[in-house]
Parts: sequence; structure tokens; C-alpha cells
Amino acid sequence: MARARAAGSRGRPGWCGRGALLVCIAWTAGWVLAAALLLRAHPGVLSERCTDEKSRRILAALCQDYRGGALGGDLCEDLCVAGQLQYRRCLYYERGKKVLQADWRGRPVVLKSKEEAFSSFPPFGLLEGQPEAGGQGFPEAELLLLAAGEVKSALGLELAEGGLGRLGLGRRGPRLRGQLASLWALLQQEEFVLLSLLRGRSPHAPPVLGSCGHFYAVEHLAAGSPRLRALFPLDGAARGGRAQARALSGVALSFLDMVRHFEHDFSHRLHLCDVKPENFAIRSDFTVVAIDVDMAFFEPKMREILEQNCTGDEDCNFFDCFSKCDLRVHRCGAQRTNSNLQVVCDKILRHWFSSPRGSPAVSAPLRRQLRAAVLECAAPRAQGAAPRVLAKLRRLLQAALRELQEDEP
Repeated sequence: MARARAAGSRGRPGWCGRGALLVCIAWTAGWVLAAALLLRAHPGVLSERCTDEKSRRILAALCQDYRGGALGGDLCEDLCVAGQLQYRRCLYYERGKKVLQADWRGRPVVLKSKEEAFSSFPPFGLLEGQPEAGGQGFPEAELLLLAAGEVKSALGLELAEGGLGRLGLGRRGPRLRGQLASLWALLQQEEFVLLSLLRGRSPHAPPVLGSCGHFYAVEHLAAGSPRLRALFPLDGAARGGRAQARALSGVALSFLDMVRHFEHDFSHRLHLCDVKPENFAIRSDFTVVAIDVDMAFFEPKMREILEQNCTGDEDCNFFDCFSKCDLRVHRCGAQRTNSNLQVVCDKILRHWFSSPRGSPAVSAPLRRQLRAAVLECAAPRAQGAAPRVLAKLRRLLQAALRELQEDEP
């Protein structure tokens, strides 16, 4: 039999080898494509292991640079000298980003940086040639101009001088050189720039509390998780029944308020391109807070991101922000075709309200109307229909809250 197989092989020279090669190429290409899709959907699969030992080493190196005068910030003394800012645990590492939990004077906070080491950020070129203890005579006009350029690059926004003041450019002190180098590192981080500009202007974004070197601090809020039945750790929601229905209706209304706020309350629409429970938290009054805005973009930057080469509509999908491919010129349109509202309804509200049964604490007719409205909202649609759908959902959720309050003993 072995001789017969050999003879058969000799009778068809090269055929089996070529066939096996084609199968191998197809198999490899399939795995490469599957891996690419997996990494796009779940970039954290290649994340480093988040450990306390490494996190403490990162902060120790930060403090060493502070003591050497290389960096500064209003939290450095508390972190490195007074012991008022104390590390608690590692939250996650992802694609270089380091996110740590700490206590600051008894208040839980989160320390964030896009990179592990201060040296990973480009140096502030205008400090070259300045004396080591210098910086006091640094031309402020040049600093404002450079900062405006970084904001333009990060967010696509042209900011007036008053807006730049939110970034802490007016700070002066004995460690000015380190402060300027640190500010430059912070300006390379889009999330820091965005949260700084939103400080005091949005209840749906956590304010920046301070910084040390390339790390900045925001308040700690418990993030959502797809593993939680209600997606978020809500007071009363675990008990089910009326308490859960009130909590979910209140949170759903806050999500709609956030959508309206990001749509209308700034000079440009703010797009959320990564909507998932882990990127939001809920305050005790049910206010929704976007705690991870690495993938949030104002309209000018969104148009720049979407307008890319394409061969089909699937090439124009940037996470949760979609566009359409113009096959005449093979370019994605700069206009987003879906909306924050549609994605929030699809990825958050549908989890709570799409079940035919819904919560028995709400009357059956209202449950059916809520389900229909959420499914209508989650379906892809023209942007012009969004205001009507949002208004309908708000009306139904407010009616549900009134019903739950009226039926209380």
C-alpha cells in the first residue's frame, strides 16, 4: 500500500504539495484575520499583568524623578513626601496605559497615565538650553501657543486663551522646570486634555483633581461590568422589584441626559466611540459618569478619524462610530451615520428593557411601550429621528418613575 501511494504521488508530480500549501495558506490567513478581529474587539487580551509590585515600582520611579527635579505637580508632595496620597491597588494595564487606585487624604482616587515612564513622553524642546534650576523667565506666550497646538492635535479644537487656563498653564513655583516638563507630558494624553477642558462644565465627566509628573488623578467611582446583572453596582438594584425598577429608570434617564448634554451643550458635538459598562460609573444620585473617555472625540476630530480610504462600509467603522464608504472615490464619509443615542440604547438600555416581560413593578402597558421604544432607539436610523426617539424615551421613563412613586405604601 505504501508503494501504491508513492506511485500515485509520482504519477501526479507536485499536486499534493501545492494543495497542502494552499490549505496551509488559507488556514493561516483565517487565523490571522480571526486574531485581528479579536484584538480589535478585545484589545485587553495583550495587556500586561496588573500587579501591586510593578505599580509600586512605577510610583517609586515617579517620586525619584520628582526629587531629582525632573518633574512636578500639585500632588507630588502628598505622594512622595507627606504620605497623604497612598497607593492601594492596581486596577488595570492596557496597551501601555496604567490605571491605579489610591487614597488621597482619605478620599479614593484613580491615578492614570498613558505610559509607564516619564521618559516615554517626548521632552519639552523649549526647555533645552534653560539652566537646570531655570524656567522662571520662560516666555508664557510661547507656552500658550504650543499648548494650543497640542489641544488642536489631541481634540481637533481651536481654543481661546481662557480655555487654555483650564490646563493649569498659569502655575508658577520653585520647581517650574519640572512643572513645565510634566505639563508637556500631560498634554500628550488626550483623556487628560479632554477631562481638563470639561472640568466644571459637565456632571457626566470626572474632574481632574491634580497631577504628579505624567500621572493625573480623578475621583474613584465603581465602574460597570457586563458580569453584573444590572450592569452597574446600584444601591437597591440587587434587591429586585420596585427598588431595582426605580434605580434602572433613574440611570436610564441620566444616560439620556448625558446623550443630550454631549450633543448640544458644547461648541461641537462630543462623540462616544466605545460604549460599554466598564467605561461608565453611577453616582449615588444615579448620575451617569463617563470615567474612560480615551475614545471620545469632538466633531472636528471625529470627522478627521472617519475620513479614511475604504473598499466597503465595514472599513468605515471606528469602534462604535460608523460612517459609509463612497465607492466612487473609495473614501469614508466624514459624517457619522449612527449616534450616541443609538449606541447607548443598543449596548446599555436594551439590556434592561428589551425583555418582553420586563419588571413586574411597572404596569404591563408601560412595559410594552418602553420595550418598543428602546428597540426602536437601538435600531440604525437617520440622525434626524434621534430627537423624537429621545423625547419619547424620556417621557416613558418619567412615567415609569411616577408610577413607582405613586404605588409606594
